[in-house]
Amino acid sequence: MNLKRFFLPLIVFLASSAAVAQTATNLPGVAVNFGQGTNLVDTLEVLLLFTVLTLAPAIIILCTSFTRIVVVLSFMRQALGTQNMPPNQLLIGFALFLSIFVMMPTGTSIWENTIKPYQAKQIDAMQALKGLETDLRAFMEKHVRKNDIGLFYDVTNAAAPADIKAVPTHYLIPAFIISELKTAFQIGFLLYIPFIVLDMVVASVLMAMGMMMLPPMLVSMPFKLLLFVLVDGWQLVTGAILRSFNT
Repeated sequence: MNLKRFFLPLIVFLASSAAVAQTATNLPGVAVNFGQGTNLVDTLEVLLLFTVLTLAPAIIILCTSFTRIVVVLSFMRQALGTQNMPPNQLLIGFALFLSIFVMMPTGTSIWENTIKPYQAKQIDAMQALKGLETDLRAFMEKHVRKNDIGLFYDVTNAAAPADIKAVPTHYLIPAFIISELKTAFQIGFLLYIPFIVLDMVVASVLMAMGMMMLPPMLVSMPFKLLLFVLVDGWQLVTGAILRSFNT
């Protein structure tokens, strides 16, 4: 039911946009007959809707929790030294479903306050897009750093507003991305520490035994995997990622 509430708004929005596009044209397909009964404003709204849908993958990646999660999981794989295990498809899929879990309150708000009124024709397409922007901004405002927002005001020599809600969206999004990358790198650093210590211990033992020609990484990798399994690493890493969004 929760997955339905998250994915159904996007599907309904796409179907509704296609329906509006069909009614705004006189012929099937994408041809628009201007000046013969077609409302130019409605046509521009349809064009804007399809533009937003085209940018939907970028919005999902950059304006949600996906960025932090996928970067942390990539750091974890590199720290283990397992190269392509787990494979990229698995990490991205896992990051996607963790993002759904984190973004579920935002998705529910979009469903209740934007998609349902839009389906009931209580609001038009522009108001629906505005509602979508408002809910995404609420999430980004919660996790963005003020210093990262200030960077863009320093570059443009503009006066920063006292309230974060007055920050334009084209300032907020890149600041949010920088904040997410910074947090992801901090978590990645903490993930690296125990594995680096293990590598140093293995390298010291090999040198003491006179086995300097044997690569330490080759010997330490099974011990890394054993340590990761013994401490239930997947649960610890997943818990650290999810709790980082509650701070």
